[in-house]
Amino acid sequence: MSVAIVTDSTAYLPAAVARDTGVVVVPLQVVVGGRAFDEGVDIDSRAIAAALRTWTPVTTSRPSPQALLDAYTRLADGGADAIVSMHISAGISGTHESAVLAARDSPVPTTVVDSRSLGMGLGFLVIEAAASAAAGHDADDIAVAARRRAEVTRTFFYVATLEHLRRGGRIGPAAALLGSALAIKPLLVLQDGHIAPLEKVRTSTRALARLEELAIAAAVGRVDVAVHHLDASDAAERLAGRLRTALPGAEVVVGEVGAVVGAHVGPGMLAVVVSPRLGRPASTGARFVPPSTTRG
Repeated sequence: MSVAIVTDSTAYLPAAVARDTGVVVVPLQVVVGGRAFDEGVDIDSRAIAAALRTWTPVTTSRPSPQALLDAYTRLADGGADAIVSMHISAGISGTHESAVLAARDSPVPTTVVDSRSLGMGLGFLVIEAAASAAAGHDADDIAVAARRRAEVTRTFFYVATLEHLRRGGRIGPAAALLGSALAIKPLLVLQDGHIAPLEKVRTSTRALARLEELAIAAAVGRVDVAVHHLDASDAAERLAGRLRTALPGAEVVVGEVGAVVGAHVGPGMLAVVVSPRLGRPASTGARFVPPSTTRG
């Protein structure tokens, strides 16, 4: 059986990884000042950071069920016998719902997996799924393994301001107002697929130190680690360097988030994803090669 893997643009896979593994990436949309763009196609991180710094109105939207069905149909026409479609947390985006709707009309059996995460929290699942597909595993095994890994993947992040999360409806207005009034530097966590407050600290220095501590504590066994940022490459590189020293057995990669996630977290965001490896099948070559560090 030939199993194809589909994901969305919030996995932020390096282009070479998507190309080499054959993963199909369906873009989400971002609307900046009334103009709609496909993430990763028509707009990049630098443009979204500039828009956010000037408080230009930015909103995001999920791909339509038809866009996902078109991807499934192309894969079926190309010889896929089954599809595993893996997406940003259903607690954050309606993308998972669009995929479920599309899967009902897919010409081949299509299993939809809620990553309960975003960024490389989703990306690590996708890469492992592609390796499993290349090794000949069936769609059910791939989906089960992805859900197991999703359950133990942890994502912690720091934002310079809660205002962007408030505008996107990801936190309540009272929490955003309190954070701004008290000059609190919030640490947040993805919990059960939703963004939740974790800790409050008074300085950005302490917030970044605490991110490091949380990541190290979560890194049990063999893990993959990603440091994400938006327009904060120097801070991300420093944090990644400390994590490489503290976790010598881990792969630590640095990547800038794209327009969709960036629209909700704002410039200056730093995040750490810790994803334990629960056992990877032998692969015919589809493995993750860490990309070079991203630009600021």
